[in-house]
Amino acid sequence: MGNIDVLNLVSHLIVYMVVLLLAISCHEAGHAWTSYKFGDDTAYMLGRVTLNPQAHTDPIGTLLIPIVSFILGALGGPLGTIPLIGWGKPTPVNPRKWTNYVWGNVSVSIAGVIANFILLAIGFAGAKIMMSQGFEIRDFFGQSTNPIAIFVGYMMTLNLALFVFNLLPFPPLDGSKILATFLPASAEPYLNLLEQYGFLILMALIYIGVLRIVITPFFYGLIYLLAS
Repeated sequence: MGNIDVLNLVSHLIVYMVVLLLAISCHEAGHAWTSYKFGDDTAYMLGRVTLNPQAHTDPIGTLLIPIVSFILGALGGPLGTIPLIGWGKPTPVNPRKWTNYVWGNVSVSIAGVIANFILLAIGFAGAKIMMSQGFEIRDFFGQSTNPIAIFVGYMMTLNLALFVFNLLPFPPLDGSKILATFLPASAEPYLNLLEQYGFLILMALIYIGVLRIVITPFFYGLIYLLAS
């Protein structure tokens, strides 16, 4: 594997996957718990109101694709430019059971990103505490072999990416469901069209680099706040 430090790669991959499983579990459990609070027990009866990763893990989207993408990114070259993408097992909900459809739809949709924001805040607080003990910002972004620093770094970057990514107004992301709640009925044909091709549009935006352009300012903002 050339100049790749295999041990370092494996250690980073393990920590990354731990953080990814935590982030996806909290995200999906947030959807399930909020839907249950609005009167829908669909996800609750399926055991989705839990932080157990087994309940939310998709073998392809949560394990295979992130692992392969992580390794290719570490190896570099043309394949290394492929973005890290992945997903959890979708949380089933029945909107007809919600006691209030409008607020239920908004709350259930936004619950996942709020969960990621909370994890981001925890990671940020941990980083600030560690910096008061002598750690530097670069230690959280690939310049350290300390497993705690690596963990905190991924807690911030991964959850920030998931927070921003899921608020984009493209199906099947949460942002599209929030947007649909407030648009007039006349916009329904356009929403249906976007629903049909939204995933393809989203993938195209990811691979031409638009997603990176959108998320990068938020990462700079995170670094700025860490340095403040």
